[in-house]
Amino acid sequence: QVQVVESGGGLVQSGGSLRLSCEASGRFGTRFGINTMSWHRQAPGKEREWVAVITTSGTTNYADAVKDRFTISRDNAKNAVYLQMNSLKPEDTAVYYCKVDVLYLPTRRSSGDYWGQGTQVNVSS
Repeated sequence: QVQVVESGGGLVQSGGSLRLSCEASGRFGTRFGINTMSWHRQAPGKEREWVAVITTSGTTNYADAVKDRFTISRDNAKNAVYLQMNSLKPEDTAVYYCKVDVLYLPTRRSSGDYWGQGTQVNVSS
């Protein structure tokens, strides 16, 4: 069983910053490990969209809408991923979700994706 919990959302003015955190807990060790970690968001009335991803080695990739404003990072020792959001815009308002891809280490195959419950980010103009 894997649990994913996000935190750090809130209300901020346009141009401001927020830092989201996400921690995964479970029986990680010799059998299961965390592969990629990513952030996604869903604005009211819109579909959920991918925001950023980071691999175990630290390689990152971003959606064009957040590139050069958001920074994803991770702490493998804590099974945690972070999203530093700068120069926030009203269009960044959404529920932000963390997704954790778990590997079955003996075969290096995916054991499933696990999502958090989301954290609300509101950016006022």
